[in-house]
Amino acid sequence: MTTPPPRTARRTHHPRGRFAATTAVLASFALLAACSGPPKSGANSPVDKVTLSKSTPTAKGEIDSFTWAVYAEPPTLDYTMAFDYPQNTILSNVCESLMRWTPGLTTEPGLAEKASNPDPTTWVYDLRAGVRFHDGGVMSADDVVFSLGRQMDPNNAAAWAQNFQNVESVTKTGPLQVTVKLKKPDSQFPQYMATAAGVVASKAGVEAAGKDYGTTGSLACTGPFKLGTWNKGQSIELERFDDYWGTKAKSKKAVFRVLTDPSARTNAMLSGEADGGYLIPTESYARLRGSGVGTLYFGEGLSTVNVNITNMQGPLGDVRVRRALSLALDRAGFVKAGLGGAGTVTGSLTTRAAWAAAPESTRKTALDSLPGPDRNIEQAKALIKEAGATGKTLTVATSSIGQDVSLLATAVQAAGTQIGLDIKLKTIAPNAFTALFTDPKAREGIDMFPLTYYDSITDPLDLLTNFKTGAYMNFAGYSDKQYDELVEQAGALYQPEARMEVEAKLQKHAAEQLLWIPVAEWPTAVFLNKRITGAPTSISYMYYPWAADVGAAQ
Repeated sequence: MTTPPPRTARRTHHPRGRFAATTAVLASFALLAACSGPPKSGANSPVDKVTLSKSTPTAKGEIDSFTWAVYAEPPTLDYTMAFDYPQNTILSNVCESLMRWTPGLTTEPGLAEKASNPDPTTWVYDLRAGVRFHDGGVMSADDVVFSLGRQMDPNNAAAWAQNFQNVESVTKTGPLQVTVKLKKPDSQFPQYMATAAGVVASKAGVEAAGKDYGTTGSLACTGPFKLGTWNKGQSIELERFDDYWGTKAKSKKAVFRVLTDPSARTNAMLSGEADGGYLIPTESYARLRGSGVGTLYFGEGLSTVNVNITNMQGPLGDVRVRRALSLALDRAGFVKAGLGGAGTVTGSLTTRAAWAAAPESTRKTALDSLPGPDRNIEQAKALIKEAGATGKTLTVATSSIGQDVSLLATAVQAAGTQIGLDIKLKTIAPNAFTALFTDPKAREGIDMFPLTYYDSITDPLDLLTNFKTGAYMNFAGYSDKQYDELVEQAGALYQPEARMEVEAKLQKHAAEQLLWIPVAEWPTAVFLNKRITGAPTSISYMYYPWAADVGAAQ
């Protein structure tokens, strides 16, 4: 994920949680540490056991419609701005890309039936014939050149522009063929063509909509659903597109209800007002799981919860202080309280699933040779004393945007307090939290903030490139020439095994330097009531037309 803006770092935040007073939350962490035996059951208790499901049962038939709960209304459905959960959850069913990210998190042909790489700086996409847009036109190479061009146009300020930084040109080389010339080999570019970066829309349709594109009328795309009625502030309806080139959607309509309050979303799913939803509030896991009205599934999220280091000019410039905080952090307590028990403590910034294409020896190097996540308060205190940091003040940003933020911030405060640091919390309003990713002024006076990061492609480099000198997410300004060279080397290697061998070196460096402090792996959660089934459990729903698979459970 080398790209800019909010998506909160491509996952940073779906508001899902309530903010508790610092003292109360610190007390809850102390309580968790003191408890022995399993937590008592209750509406907000952690789930007892989490097993990742590869999928939900296949739908048995068609339905007229289903309703899906989403936590926020997209500001636009323009694919160039699709860089966060609400937009992509909806848009993935309307607009399609040249390639497709599957529920198994692999890449397969999408609107391009074939992608070839005749030389290291050339990608040729041969398009499917007869694909219709929702506005009635037929897809051609001209539409692809236009659509990718919008991502590269500086006047559009596209959220995915960074992924096109190595593109020299995009040209039509046949009625149904487009050739992309790169400035240098780029192993990430072809993978991003399965995300919203690779979306194809009708040139005529987008130009006809003008400045209103993405907010009213047709999105002029090719997916199994087309945009229907948009009731601002309330709901967005998608209607089945019967001229779809692929397998027809099982539901005639998909209705996305905007429910910003986490309790309201949970209650809607329990009452049947909503048939399901992704991004389940963590405090609702146990309640939904034990409700009897449906099933709560967990799947691969390619997501890690971390502490983002934003300032290395002060005490955190000393790796010993960063290491001390990592050693003192109660990861297990945070997973129970902040992630509802649905997570795995980790010392790795990248998920295990991101290394799926690597040989076993490379995976062991990347994951098993890292500093462990176990606590060691005495060692942490010694490091603080050795660094001369006792009593030093650090500020952590917190927000009621979600428990993955508020409870992790207080866990960091508790850890720092135990080892002799003075950790201050700075509360930021949920609607202002995204500014931490886009506005350097918003980060002034802040040394750390909680960051949940998800990969948009199944490749560790998506995250590890963030520590390259000058990278968009490199807020602390970290710079290491050798690290930069390894990023360039990995980026130039198309062969996954060879690339990931280099990426393992990057992983080791980032872990030893604690450029971010890794906390936990976090799965995707999806709830389906007894009426529907078919939705994928993995984070593929961000770019895969998942709603087309949803149908009758009986």
